[in-house]
Amino acid sequence: MLELGGIVILGILAQWVAWRFKIPAILPLILIGLAVGPLFTLISENGEKLIEPVWSEEKGYGLFPGEMLFNFVSLAISVILFEGSLTLKRNEVLNVGPVIIKLITAGTIITFICAGIASHFLFNLTWSISFLFAALIIVTGPTVIAPILRNIPLKKDVSAVLKWEGILIDPIGAVAAVLMFEFISIGQGQEYTQQALIEFGKTVIIGFSIGFSAAYALYFAIKRNTVPHYLLNVIALSSVLGVFILSEQFAHESGLLSVVVMGMVLGNIDLPNIKELLYFKESLSVLLISILFILLAANIDMEDLQLIYNWNTLILFGIVVFIIRPFGVLVSTQGSGLKLNEKLFISWVGPRGIVAAGIASLFGTRLALEGEPGAEYITPLVFVIVLGTVLLNATTARLFAKISGVFLNESNGILIVGASNMARLVAKYLQKNERHVVLIDSNKENIEKAKAMDLDALEANIFSEDLSDNPELSDIGYLLALTGSVEVNKHAISRFKNQLGENGTFRLITPEEMKNPDNLPLEILFSKKDDYINLIEVARDYPKINEVPLQSKAHFLKEIAKLNEEKEAVPLFIKDNEGTIHIIASYTDHMKIEEGFQLVYLGKPPELI
Repeated sequence: MLELGGIVILGILAQWVAWRFKIPAILPLILIGLAVGPLFTLISENGEKLIEPVWSEEKGYGLFPGEMLFNFVSLAISVILFEGSLTLKRNEVLNVGPVIIKLITAGTIITFICAGIASHFLFNLTWSISFLFAALIIVTGPTVIAPILRNIPLKKDVSAVLKWEGILIDPIGAVAAVLMFEFISIGQGQEYTQQALIEFGKTVIIGFSIGFSAAYALYFAIKRNTVPHYLLNVIALSSVLGVFILSEQFAHESGLLSVVVMGMVLGNIDLPNIKELLYFKESLSVLLISILFILLAANIDMEDLQLIYNWNTLILFGIVVFIIRPFGVLVSTQGSGLKLNEKLFISWVGPRGIVAAGIASLFGTRLALEGEPGAEYITPLVFVIVLGTVLLNATTARLFAKISGVFLNESNGILIVGASNMARLVAKYLQKNERHVVLIDSNKENIEKAKAMDLDALEANIFSEDLSDNPELSDIGYLLALTGSVEVNKHAISRFKNQLGENGTFRLITPEEMKNPDNLPLEILFSKKDDYINLIEVARDYPKINEVPLQSKAHFLKEIAKLNEEKEAVPLFIKDNEGTIHIIASYTDHMKIEEGFQLVYLGKPPELI
């Protein structure tokens, strides 16, 4: 009881430490596991671990008897992979651009082939084990990329490439590793004969068939309201576990493939309540990951670490990080619009994550127990790559961003809360004037309309989501709250002022504040006479943003006075001679206005005012 409770407490503590210091959670989790496992044997009197995951008859202690640990790991990995594959959207793969598509195809193939060859010759592993290792280290993953990127203001293209590579390659790497493991398992003792290949094909077909069928069965059950809302999450969880077990009964080692396919299918059909399902699975995954990686790291023995305690391990790490990763990135970005320094930064940031470590421990231990030559190297080698890349990138990514020149010294991106017609018009104008703009709204229809205008938009609820964790917002320095809800606007400013509004946070005036125009807070945006309703009506009647040339400060004040007298015109920005956009609310009285500046407003064309 003490050990199980301690694992949960330590796991959640590691998650908090990761959040507090903005590092990938896998780092403290594995370090804690190693500390209470193999490293503790160096200081204990009897050479025992503080936590021994597998019951030992000889030692008389341990948590899981027989193969119970591996059964638990298998079920936990199935839930984690299902949650990850739910996020893989077909349209996102098509829309992310050729660079990311090349990274998850050509880059994956390069890593698979080169890492397999390197591990084979450095450690004299069989080709099958070498390529299993290579398949496992393909994966980067959003759980390790996001904490690194969120603290580094980067150009949008660079952060987008790294973010989408991590998201999309997660299930791809999982499928590659599962298929490679199945190929090895089926080929054992058969020397990869025709029969072995037939069995491999059978496993793949069953895995895809059951996963696909189960996804649509759950979809129709939810769509036809045969599942009550309060049971949705637990039924989805039991379905995942059921699919895994059922698939295993028909074909050994096909369960993980089935749940990955099931998640990918469900993530790409119009499944009601998909966001609730994702939230639940994400919370469950956090708990499972917290427990899982302490157990897996603690299960490593000192003998496993001694296997890789040599120069070849360091050479392999160097080849993966400093040769294979840059080579894959340079090939994948050939002919793209990325500059050399941006390519170098993308090459530098390639931490391996949760899927690699989890599946490595599961597959490596299973194959070792089955007597596969060289299988004992899989887990420690992958853990070295995971820990090494996470440590390297978590400690040096910010410095390397500055050295390579991709670090944005000033965050000029703009986050607009609300994606109404009026907000979309403002965002489109800012985008045309070379400002990075992101809109967020909980209204799906508004987000779809924004995306149709080629605007960056996120469907999100600011009361329930931590937007500062999103790498797409790494260059945001201004926050404009443009919703019709006073509570939403004020909450957005108070919650995200420090993370996303370092250069300024602004909101629309409220009807109550309009009654006392001489005592307004500094955060009031655009106009003292126009609240959300006025702006929406103007945007409906005159959906165009106009520019009026200015000659002087006096001319500016005259034009502003005219707009303030006009009900169907709202002043928005000042555009200077260099094309820089200034928010009128932050454009103080002491700032100069010269000839060539422009007053930007929404509403009637100038000739009608």
